[in-house]
Amino acid sequence: MGVDLRQVVAGILTLTMFVMLGQMIKRDHFDSLQDKLPGEGEDAHFESVNAIENDGLVKLSKRSKGPWMEDIQELKPCWSRTDLDELEQSRGYVTFSLTNGPEYHVSQVADAVVVARYLTATLVLPDIRGSKPGDVRNFEDIYDVDKFMKSLDGIVKVAKELPNEISIRDLAAVKVPNRVTEDHIVESVEPVFKSKGNIRLATYFPSVNMRKTAQKSSVDSVACLGMFGTFELQSEVLEVVDSMIERLRTLSRKSNGKFIAVDLRVGILENKNCHGSGSARAKSCYNAQEIALFLRKVGFDTDTTIYLTQSRWDNSLSVLRDIFPKTYTKESVIPDEKKGKFLESEDSEFEKVIDFHICSESDVFVPAISGLFYANVAGKRIASGKPQILVPADIPGTSAPITNYLSPYVAKRNHLAYSCFC
Repeated sequence: MGVDLRQVVAGILTLTMFVMLGQMIKRDHFDSLQDKLPGEGEDAHFESVNAIENDGLVKLSKRSKGPWMEDIQELKPCWSRTDLDELEQSRGYVTFSLTNGPEYHVSQVADAVVVARYLTATLVLPDIRGSKPGDVRNFEDIYDVDKFMKSLDGIVKVAKELPNEISIRDLAAVKVPNRVTEDHIVESVEPVFKSKGNIRLATYFPSVNMRKTAQKSSVDSVACLGMFGTFELQSEVLEVVDSMIERLRTLSRKSNGKFIAVDLRVGILENKNCHGSGSARAKSCYNAQEIALFLRKVGFDTDTTIYLTQSRWDNSLSVLRDIFPKTYTKESVIPDEKKGKFLESEDSEFEKVIDFHICSESDVFVPAISGLFYANVAGKRIASGKPQILVPADIPGTSAPITNYLSPYVAKRNHLAYSCFC
């Protein structure tokens, strides 16, 4: 019996469509495992290379070997301090702590600034608490206090500590959701503040989704300032980060000093939640072998320098180094004289801060793990003109255009940062 050529072509086209659909579902699934914005379309199909370049999303480098992308012009803040009402007389205090690492810190500060501004309360400089009991640091151990206070001048009053006459035990504990709204403050925070006079704020995260919303709010400008305009590293920490980045660029001479940062932590990869789920086998994280194959298939040379957020080298990472010999963890690139202080333990806040800022400054960022680290590194990169964020996928065949895997936060311009910067 003869073969109908039309049926063969139709079969090939159908198979191709299913493969493309599978990849699209995986990328959207990676950005948010729980949430879908109302009205967002299901078409995660990205534009061609030329269309993405013409839109100004990314620009492919013509100076470096491999599929490197250039930085774009740094975006300007959309918010204006002149849009805010004059600061009223402060009454009462709002205290809070920074917890769980820098990816949480930026959101916690934004919510605290929004709440304090709305209540016309004085914001108390937060301490920094690690994951272990008793692991408490001062704000100035990691961040620049003067920058923080100056950035909020005229927005909220900031005090370095509570007055002696106010006991911590007298503070009313109040929880607010990340990206707190004015309605929530009115309904759940303001009554407690009026009753008690002083509150201790804690942000919880019902979602790690950082997509922008269509609704505009009177607190948007304050939230943008709190999230993107308050934090700078203190001088010693900044010096360590800069020296590590310089070391990575020195190791990357063949790619004009360009390197890739991959958020890949073995402990999280071993968690069962990292496995595929659903009919499309959409995944929330990728292991070392999958990352290695992904980077090769999108065109990166085996001589590419790769920085991993994993604290110490683990044997499971060897498969990545077999393909990309210039793969490093922080212990390999941090100055020797700084190891005692900055690599003191696997839960060190310093290590988390180092990873966050190197991933924000690298020439390409690849989040092997979905979550808030990915979302807030993406925000910082978008704001600073570094949109080169690649969401990994299991690529069928031997190669694929790199722009097919540009983060939807960038490709769709749907990150919260695009509401804050123009």
